[in-house]
Amino acid sequence: MNDNRENSTPGPGPEGEKVVSLYEKHKKIYVRPVTGWWATWRWVFVWGTQALFYGLPWLQWNDRQAVLFHLVERKFYLFGMVLWPQDVFYLAVLLIISANGLFLFTAVAGRLFCGYTCPQTVYTEIFMWIENRIEGDRLARIKLDKAPLNGRKLRLKLTKHALWLLFSLWTGFTLVGYFTPMHELVDNLVTFNFGGWEIFWILFYAGFTYMMAGFMREQVCKYMCPYARFQSVMFDPDTLVITYDAERGEPRGARKKDADVSRLGDCVDCGICVQVCPTGIDIRNGLQYECIGCGACIDGCDAVMDKLGMPRGLIRYTSENALARKFDRTGLLSHIVRPRIILYTVILVLIVLAAAWSIATRIPLRADVIRDRATLAREVEGGKIENVYTMKVMNVSEAPRAFLISVTGLEGIELASERRVETGPAENREVTVNVRVPPEAAPKGSHKIFFNVVAEDDAQVAVHEKTTFLMP
Repeated sequence: MNDNRENSTPGPGPEGEKVVSLYEKHKKIYVRPVTGWWATWRWVFVWGTQALFYGLPWLQWNDRQAVLFHLVERKFYLFGMVLWPQDVFYLAVLLIISANGLFLFTAVAGRLFCGYTCPQTVYTEIFMWIENRIEGDRLARIKLDKAPLNGRKLRLKLTKHALWLLFSLWTGFTLVGYFTPMHELVDNLVTFNFGGWEIFWILFYAGFTYMMAGFMREQVCKYMCPYARFQSVMFDPDTLVITYDAERGEPRGARKKDADVSRLGDCVDCGICVQVCPTGIDIRNGLQYECIGCGACIDGCDAVMDKLGMPRGLIRYTSENALARKFDRTGLLSHIVRPRIILYTVILVLIVLAAAWSIATRIPLRADVIRDRATLAREVEGGKIENVYTMKVMNVSEAPRAFLISVTGLEGIELASERRVETGPAENREVTVNVRVPPEAAPKGSHKIFFNVVAEDDAQVAVHEKTTFLMP
């Protein structure tokens, strides 16, 4: 990958020495709007991801919010499934699936995530759309920024930033709606009676959305995002990446009247590919870590080729091998299926199937047993030995249920407390359980016993919890 963005400036040392800066001096990038195949797909993903993000908190399921990570109740609702803190395993599986999917997509076609679904890319696209509607196209924005401050410039700038701020605040509000029920947030919005942490996270997320999508933009991709730094590890010569066909395009040059163009390549050096790039790079210098794979340069170049009556594809998605060996489309696609891709795909499918099987066979009941440490063991009426436990019975289903408790493990063991526990939908009930055994049932020491919790209406819904019984 080429990186020719270092700044060299004369230093205070001996004559001829230069100080090389590790950071490029920031220059504002004025991105030119572009239309085409890849731009259309970018907006499809912008609309799709944001419809999910802004719409899910309003979706109802079983008279509750369909997707809610309720921190106060310590329950996560995902449509018909209720997850408890004990189900953190599923979060780990989700992270593994996401990581493996990212590796697979990157090995196949480079930085698809960055170019189409990364929040930084999506929100930057939305902010630039607002900017274009308020301030005008690329040339109009350049002219406006160079103009002295006057009433028109102040009005346009204030309008743009006001819309950016409103959008950012709504984004922060929506994010908090995943952790606090949306109906409560709306009620609090009317009375402005938010809790402290809700205000903090709304302003925190809104502030970062406003700053990163409105001001930092490509700086996040170039300096803050770690993905750009290790993407080359996941690339190989058959990975599809955005590539400039130098053999066809060089030597580049403008088509002037009465000029001999027979010695020129197809690139007319119009600079459109640079003007439409959201990170401001020149793809003709080769693949660079700043490239997010959005395809804007492909659309821009194809539009120029159409006007000149030349074939498209001077800049295109292709692979290093395909470009060097001049593969046709069939040869290019045939090299996508290779051992690395097969391995990633098999692993991803197996993990997804295992997770789906685990969820499908998941027992809608949890039980935790904790010994009452204030009363380890005591003698009660009849000379029996009693241990006291605290049992948490969690009804994971969204229907009210009653559960029956029994205990086994020692001869003559019995419950001396309520055996039936009623729970509401997705409710956690904590009960005290007294267990007694005859003094001759076991010698002094710790002994294994088992609590059995079974749904009254379905014997298949049952758990078997192990604990210990202390004999004094």
